Amino acid sequence: MRNKFIFWGIVLLIVTWTTALLIKAHYWIPIFLTFIYLLGIYNTYQTKHAILRNFPVLGYFRYIFEEISPEIQQYFIERETDGKPFPRHQRSAAYRRSKNVSDTVPFGTQLEINHRKYEGIKHSIYAKHPKEELPRVLIGENCKQPYNASLLNISAMSFGALSDRAQMALNRGAKKGNFYHNTGEGGISPHHLEGGDLCWQIGTGYFGCRNEEGNFDAELFKKYANLENVKMIEIKLSQGAKPGHGGVLPAVKNTPEIAAIRHVPPGVTILSPPSHSAFSDAAGLLRFVDQLRELSGGKPTGFKLCIGDTKEFEDICEQMNILNIYPDFITVDGAEGGTGAAPPEFSDGVGMPLEPALIFVNKTLMNYEVRDKLRIIASGKVLTSLDILRAVAMGADLCNNARGFMFSLGCIQALRCNTNTCPTGVATQDKMLIKGLDTNDKTERVYQFHKNTLHTCNELIAAAGRETYDQVDASMFMRGDEFEHLSDTYFPDILENVRRK
Repeated sequence: MRNKFIFWGIVLLIVTWTTALLIKAHYWIPIFLTFIYLLGIYNTYQTKHAILRNFPVLGYFRYIFEEISPEIQQYFIERETDGKPFPRHQRSAAYRRSKNVSDTVPFGTQLEINHRKYEGIKHSIYAKHPKEELPRVLIGENCKQPYNASLLNISAMSFGALSDRAQMALNRGAKKGNFYHNTGEGGISPHHLEGGDLCWQIGTGYFGCRNEEGNFDAELFKKYANLENVKMIEIKLSQGAKPGHGGVLPAVKNTPEIAAIRHVPPGVTILSPPSHSAFSDAAGLLRFVDQLRELSGGKPTGFKLCIGDTKEFEDICEQMNILNIYPDFITVDGAEGGTGAAPPEFSDGVGMPLEPALIFVNKTLMNYEVRDKLRIIASGKVLTSLDILRAVAMGADLCNNARGFMFSLGCIQALRCNTNTCPTGVATQDKMLIKGLDTNDKTERVYQFHKNTLHTCNELIAAAGRETYDQVDASMFMRGDEFEHLSDTYFPDILENVRRK
């Protein structure tokens, strides 16, 4: 191809230049072709790209199609039930609920329900009337400043990962809907202080409460922890999408404003340490929890983790009873959780998924007789009302969600969070792109998404004959593997009990 390009390129240039000179017109055509030819000659001699070296000029189409392949996939190929991490039908439901328009679907389900992975609710023929009041959960009952939280809240997303307008819209929506907004580990920014309740997350980098050496600064923490907006304190041990790695803020997103908030130099990639410097064992963690609770004036304090080595969590539970120090909540983040930037091996192959992690944490806390002393918060791909109820059935008291609220802001799952080129202005620091996000409109959408999602939760538990969320448990759900064999499809195990009677 390379030799053909050189030979036929020269022939074409001779013909076009000769023709243009004879007719004394259209000189732009040979000029343009000359530019293309010179570009192709450059391609044949460059050494970085084999495709361009072997297929001069034409090779650029490969990179163009590669760049727009997510858009081609999403707009022309993807079906309603396709798409990762969230299929189109789930994203569409989030959009409709955010806009407060009908979220009904026509003609029946498109899912393969005769499948072992199917999960559904066992409805009751004695269904209840759904309640209008949205559910709430008290956290830190024995604290000086307990907090009455919503069942669904905004999960951790830092200013830096998200834009200033995105954070403002989230916080204003949280204020209107009376639910909390987790700051993420990037610290408290002015954009978080729009009147909504905050859960201040303290990560391994101690952003917003660190000294010049990068270690925890108690006085700086006390200053921000006692803000009226701050209702809870969360120590981040690990994140489901990249447990054991630490947060990543790409240099292109590390603006002077963000650097000042985090107390780091601007314009460089910021990598949070993989673990905390304030403690190194379970006893140290619990003492740190107690210290932060005291410094914050008695606000509910807990920690977030993705389950990995189960013995380490058991050790934490054992130390709770030894030291008589108990966190007010534990946030369990599943390995399917989201992130702005993470190495693929960490996202795909490290950590325990949410469902088994919730079951393990719940049972372990019961075994050590400490379950009644704290709340469990589920985090990690908890998008739909079914996801919320499934998490509650597995042991959670309440849930956090990040990407669902991103959808309410206008996120289209472009998968460009780590490039600073988010086309909707949500996950970028590009001022031109951010201008496209209207905070007033998105505030309303954040509020409506939260309200409508929880209203559907109320409808679902009512359909199952339950009156309160305390009655939600695993027995409320059925799974496809109960009917995995063909005989079970026609003669379910439950019929055996009927015949015996």
